[in-house]
This record gives sequence, C-alpha cells and structure tokens, in this order.
Amino acid sequence: MISKNTIDQVYETARLEEVIGDFVQLKKSGSNFKGLSPFTDERSPSFMVSPVKQIWKDFSSGKGGNVVAFLMEHEHFTYPEAIKYLAKKYNIEVEETEQSNEDKEQANERESMYLVSEFAQSYFKEILWDTELGKAIGLSYFKERGFTDETIKKFELGYCLDQWDGFTTAALDKGYKLNYLEKTGLTIVKDDPNNPNSSRKFDRFKGRVMFPIHSMSGRVLGFGGRILTNDKKAAKYLNSPESDIYHKSKVLYGIYYAKQAIAKEDNCFLVEGYTDVIQFAQRGIHNVVSSSGTALTSEQIRLINRLTKNITVLFDGDAAGLRASLRGIDLILEQGMNVRVCTFPEGEDPDSFAKNNELDEVTAYLENNSKDFIQFKASLLVKEANNDPIKRADTVRDIVNSIAKIPDRIQKEIYIQECAQIMNISEAVLFNTLAQIGKKETADVQKQQKEEQKAFDVVRNEEKQEKVDVQYVLERKIIESLMLYGTHKEEFEDLVLKENESGDLILEPESMEIKVYEKIYLDLQEDEIELANEDFRKMYIKLIEALNEEEEFSITTFVNGLDQDMANQISSILMEEERYKLDNWESKEIYPKKKEIGVAQLVSETILTLRCFLIKKRMGALQKTTEQSNEDNREALEEIMNYIQLNKLLNQKLNRVLS
Repeated sequence: MISKNTIDQVYETARLEEVIGDFVQLKKSGSNFKGLSPFTDERSPSFMVSPVKQIWKDFSSGKGGNVVAFLMEHEHFTYPEAIKYLAKKYNIEVEETEQSNEDKEQANERESMYLVSEFAQSYFKEILWDTELGKAIGLSYFKERGFTDETIKKFELGYCLDQWDGFTTAALDKGYKLNYLEKTGLTIVKDDPNNPNSSRKFDRFKGRVMFPIHSMSGRVLGFGGRILTNDKKAAKYLNSPESDIYHKSKVLYGIYYAKQAIAKEDNCFLVEGYTDVIQFAQRGIHNVVSSSGTALTSEQIRLINRLTKNITVLFDGDAAGLRASLRGIDLILEQGMNVRVCTFPEGEDPDSFAKNNELDEVTAYLENNSKDFIQFKASLLVKEANNDPIKRADTVRDIVNSIAKIPDRIQKEIYIQECAQIMNISEAVLFNTLAQIGKKETADVQKQQKEEQKAFDVVRNEEKQEKVDVQYVLERKIIESLMLYGTHKEEFEDLVLKENESGDLILEPESMEIKVYEKIYLDLQEDEIELANEDFRKMYIKLIEALNEEEEFSITTFVNGLDQDMANQISSILMEEERYKLDNWESKEIYPKKKEIGVAQLVSETILTLRCFLIKKRMGALQKTTEQSNEDNREALEEIMNYIQLNKLLNQKLNRVLS
C-alpha cells in the first residue's frame, strides 16, 4: 500500500500539462492547452487540458479526469502504478508497506506480465554487467558496435545466457509464475514426449543480446533479441510474440527516449533497426524511433502524430525493399502528415553513418539530402521506368495515387505542379487523373454511406427518438455551478411568496448577498428538492460538505479525492464549456459573453427552471390521479390550481410567456 502522505505529495507536485505533454503535443489555447486525441484517430484537436483546474477532457472519446486518470486510461496503469510513475517523474520518495505473497498473487494479469517483463530486463542487465560470460560475449558485442557504457545503460541493454533455461529457472526461483513467463513469450513451454505429465521449458532468447522495448511511459512491453552466432537456421533478430501488453503494430522502439526531443524539434526521424536508434542517440540526435523491422502501421504513425506533424524516413543506401517501403510513405500521407525521405550512400545505413561521422556532419547530411517525398518517389520510379512509355505512365499514376491520399487541397495542388515538372507532363493531365481517382473514391464512399443509411433507417423506424432529459440537464447545471462558482459571493434577488390584499398569491422580490453554494442549498432545502440522478445526488452531497467545511475550496483537491468514475463525470461537466474554445471563435471576431458575468442570473434561472419543471411534473401526476379516480377530487383540483398559479408566477420571473 502506498502511504497517503506520498499520494498527497504526488497530487500537489504533479503538473497535468507536463505529464500529458510527454504523450501528446499540446498547444496553448487561451488559459488551456489543446491537442489531438490520444485515444481516437482524428485530425482536428478535441483534447483539452486545463492547468488551472488540473483536469483534462477528450471530447472525441468522452474520457476525462485528473492526472492519474490520464495515465490509467492511456498507459493502462493501475492506480498504484500511476502514483509510482508520477513519483518517479517528480523525484518523490514512495512510502509503502511491504507487499505480501498474497498481495502479489492478487495482482491482475496485465500487471503480472509487466512485473515479469521488468524482472527480465533487470536480469538481462545483471547478466551483461556482472557475469564473466555476459561481459565476454554480450558487452563485447555492444562495444564492437561502438556503444559507450553510458549508452548501454541508458537503453538498458542486456544479454541472455546461451543456456536452455537459465533465465526461466532464475525467474521461477524468484517466485514468478510460469504462466506469465509463457504469456509474455520469455519462456517457451512444450510437452515432454518422455513424460506426458510434465513439460519442458526453454528460454526464447537464449544466447542473444537483448533490446528492451518500452511504452511511451517507459514500461517494458517486450524484447528484441539479436543472435551472436552464425546459425543460419535461427533468425538474426527475434521479437517477443504478441501479448496482452505487447502489440508490435502499436509500438515504436525508442519512443520513450525520443518523445521530448520529437516535440521540441517538431520532427521525427524514422529508421528500421534498434541499433540505428541507439547510434543516432549516442551521436546526439535524439528524435529518432524505429518500427523494429516490421512494416510501418497506421497506429505507429498516429503515435508520432501526437508529438509532431513532420516525419523524415531514413533508408539504407542499398535497401533491398526500398520500393515496398514506399507503402509506408503513403500511410504517413493519409494521416495528414508531412513526410521527407533521406537515403544514405551505398553501403551505409543510419547506424554506420552516425558511427563514422561527427554530429555536425550527420546533421548537415540529413539537412542537405532529405527530399520531399514527391521528389524522392518520382526519381526512384523514373529510374525503374527507364524510358518505357507504359512503365512511365504507371509511374505517373502511382505518384498521383500518393498525392490523392493527402487531405489538404492546397498541398495536393502544389505537389501536382511539382510532379508535372519532374515527370515533364502537363498539369492538366495530372489534375484530370487526380479528379478521376477522387471521383472513384467519392463513389465508393457514397456507396458505403447509402448502405449505412439503409441500416440507419431500419434502426430509426424501429426505435423512437430519444427525448432530452430536462431534469438531468438542470441537475448537471447545478453541479457545474457549485464546482465553478460555489464560493463566489453574489447578490441574488430572491422571490418570496406572499398573499396580497385580494388574497391572491404574489412573488415579492427581496435582495440578499450570499455565497452561491448557500443559495443553492437553501433553495433546494426550502422546496425539499432532492436531485433525481443518483450520481448527481452523491456529487451534490460531497460538494456541499466540502464547500461548507473548507475555507479555500480547490477543484483540483476535490477531484483528486473522488473515485475514477465520479472524477470522469466531474471533468466532463467542468470542461463542457471548453469544447467551444476548440473552434477559436475570437479568430473569427466572435466574442462569446463570459459566464462569470451573470453567475447570479445563471443560478437563479437554473433553480427557477427546475422548480417549474417539478411543478409541471407534479401537476401531471395529480391530473392523472383525478382522471383515474371516481372519488371527490376537489382537494386535488384545488392543489392543481395553486400549482398553475405558482407556475405562472415563476415563469413571469423567468420572462417566459405561457400558452
């Protein structure tokens, strides 16, 4: 268990915008920050962060909460993991009681897999540095590659002994379960042909140098292992298999170390191998990640897209699969990103080039040899066409297909003009080809939309349209007012129900200066109104208690004390107004009125509207009772008439005309 003192210190120290900024590129938007959602695939920002309130809201997925909630959602941390991550980031010592074996057994499956992976990382490091075989074989290999001790330690490189079950035996001796060793792929388990009741256990990475693969937050997800012998039957590089914590299509090697540099430089260098990343980082270029030898995926591109819009793809000088790699460039374009390409001299790759040249030479080479994708693709395909008219026509079509994937129309036009010059073909022909591609895509989209519309029409005919829950909206507004303005002192014009000389009910105004939370509490108490929504009812009780007991009410402190579901709901309520700031109305010279200017009016109107709603609801219930009853209903009818009169007076106060 983590002590309350540690948790309080973490909440007081952690800055939401700094933590989220490690995962999402944030831009200032008034008093808030905005960015692309890290939970959905989008091109327009719908993710808002409030440094003042220390809460965030993702309008595209509906998620929201405080700093811990973000880490739990984004990194799939448990609550203790999120606290420990923040404590490590802000150098806070974690006070906790010793975990018993029973507590370890209760850890969930994902957490158990993380723990096994983290043990493996520390084990492989220990073997590399503290054993004779590790130093002689593993460390020697890394030194031959030109890696310094500092670099080897930074990337937490290791070595797995060339033994059948050295690692597995060590893990089992430490109390880690074989089940999780197998699920993470660290251990291979096979039935023993000589004994049906037992199994044989092997280390997957035996005899390999180890490259831990980290998540964006630094958790170990899996491993890459390179064999050091000349065994032609064994793969040169071996990756962890897919698991609950490791999905290779969604992971980039080095992203944990590179994320801040990528955001700072506003560019990401994309390479193919582990050593390319490490060698570049050692040379002083840190904004580098690798797809770890797998084909580039949309998920990996979106990971970079959160940090920058610019990618520079680095290819080996003699890369055999250069033509096939162009598919990755099209994927980058589809995500609305800017892509450049740089190839190295023949016989060189990013690893060797960074190793053999000084930082200023590498930087100058990248700057001078990075081509816009259209120049690179055109020059590559023109060579392949080799004056063959049919191949040349295919080349043009191929390039225009790539241009068609770019979402921005201005960029498309500029690229068409550039392509026309490179390929020595008229712009009109290229625009015509682009239009044909667009026409086909539009037809495909329309066809799909028609099919979806048919399905929707069936559902729409079967289901009645859902009505707006007025009471829900009003109760939500009460919670929002308490959160935002609860401690504000405002002058309220209250309405006191009195009889005039004729015996009629009238509402007389009386002014009073009172805090917003006191006004809401007294009004709801006077009418004996209890919030109907269970969640709002719980929030209301907690809010009134906090506002009444605390001298200085803090939204951040209040949200941090709630459970995850309630914190998410509160964040949604508080950030709802921020949604409209995403549209940047001021840039269109539209200046919305600030809500703070009319707090007293907002609160009064909300409560009056709720009263009117409940009166109408009560009148409806009474009317139904009188219609269904054969008894004397004079008392009920008299009550209805009184409610009609009261409803009329309240609506007059709201400046509403009743039919």
